[in-house]
Amino acid sequence: MRLQDTSRAASPTLRTYPVTEKDGRLAMEADEKLAADNVSEELVEYPEGVKLVLISLALCLSVFLVALVRPQRIIATAIPKITDQFKSLDDVGWYGSTRYLLTTAAFQLLFGRFYSFLSMKWVYIGAISVFELGSLICGVAPNSNALIVGRAIAGLGSAGIFTGALIIVANSVPLGKRPMYTGLIGAMYGIASVAGPLLGGVFTDRVTWRWCFYINLPIGAVTLIVITIFFKPPGAVRKTEAMRLTDRIQQFDPLGTIVFIPAIVSLLLALQWGGSKYPWSNGRIIGLFVVFGVLISTFIGIQIWKQDLATVPPRILKQRSIMAGAWFSLCLGSSFFIFVYFLPIWFQAIKGVITAVGYYTPFMIASTVLMAVIYGLGIGFGMQQPIMAAQTVLSLQDIPTGTSLIMFMQTLGGALFISVGQNVFTNKLVSGLASQVPGVNPAIVLSAGATSLRDSIDALISAFYVSVAMACLSLVGSSAIEWKSVKGKNIEMAMG
Repeated sequence: MRLQDTSRAASPTLRTYPVTEKDGRLAMEADEKLAADNVSEELVEYPEGVKLVLISLALCLSVFLVALVRPQRIIATAIPKITDQFKSLDDVGWYGSTRYLLTTAAFQLLFGRFYSFLSMKWVYIGAISVFELGSLICGVAPNSNALIVGRAIAGLGSAGIFTGALIIVANSVPLGKRPMYTGLIGAMYGIASVAGPLLGGVFTDRVTWRWCFYINLPIGAVTLIVITIFFKPPGAVRKTEAMRLTDRIQQFDPLGTIVFIPAIVSLLLALQWGGSKYPWSNGRIIGLFVVFGVLISTFIGIQIWKQDLATVPPRILKQRSIMAGAWFSLCLGSSFFIFVYFLPIWFQAIKGVITAVGYYTPFMIASTVLMAVIYGLGIGFGMQQPIMAAQTVLSLQDIPTGTSLIMFMQTLGGALFISVGQNVFTNKLVSGLASQVPGVNPAIVLSAGATSLRDSIDALISAFYVSVAMACLSLVGSSAIEWKSVKGKNIEMAMG
């Protein structure tokens, strides 16, 4: 172990505390806690040698398994086979958006507060355990509903894993080495992007799609064992005993969370069911939109009322680069998730190839591959830039909130617009077949399975149009963001 001087306190910022006595007291306690933490971090014991290597490896494995089962990786190539087995083509969007991505997005910011006020070690272990439980349920799922429930549970756990890995890195290595370790963890997403579809293809075609979820169990077990044995959070134990239970609960903005989750669920249900399961004029669809409007308005009001104690403090959201970056991330995430979700169906149902590409039809798929590569370059250039913008324009103490907000919007975009793409795909498919075969039963069409449909090219193209539209709308965010250099920020941080 090694003692390291890490005192780099941010410049103090003036606060406007909430007008109520209770909220004002909580806000002042939060500022006092921040000042105390800055003092307690002056001398921190960092792990070294084998212990540091094992902790780093465990964190990389945990981020890899979370990245692996995101909708655009290993699960995307398994979806056509899943829909064939469960006869559930109309549930494609639910496997990724309404359950996994929804719970991930809904709890990302809340996990940030968990890590601030609870033991980071046990919060991280809890997040991995929940993720493992969800993966197990998905692996043994006997039907589509069970798979959807498992994805929801896994999404809840994943909300705290990537954020927790970065927090543990910050408490395991000195400041000068953190960029290297943070980059190593971030690289797991890139590796998973390449390995995920390949593993998904092998499992789906050679064994069973269920191994796309079983693979998480041994990886997660290794992480749990290493973190439990070797990671010891440095610094003093947080002094929360004197705080009343009600005040402690208020730190997590429970009212805002309780209102926000059903608001997003209502919106997704309306988008998923509208035009396919129920007509857009149906009372259920209209009611869901009304519920969403009321709840999201209430959520915004709660954030304004809570100010710095809110899930999304308004003073951060009002910052120009944060607003522009959030919009850019929402649009880019929407475009990206739609594209990668429906591309495997294009290959399997339209191009007539299996997920593990054989020796035939290389020229037939060459144009599609080149298009995907160019699209991937665009996504790669833009995906991380809103995060860098947030870290450039915000103070040190606000960077975690700003970064979490950007990632939240990216995940939320995927959650919302996979449902939109699925709705466009389903409606176009049913209407197209109905025009060619009058009197066709939509239920029979949707239960046929993705790879059983060879006439769905127009429907898939319509879904890709949604992806293109969102990519174009991202220009609004990129044009509005401030022109600031990260070099100036880095110099300021180094001298501060």
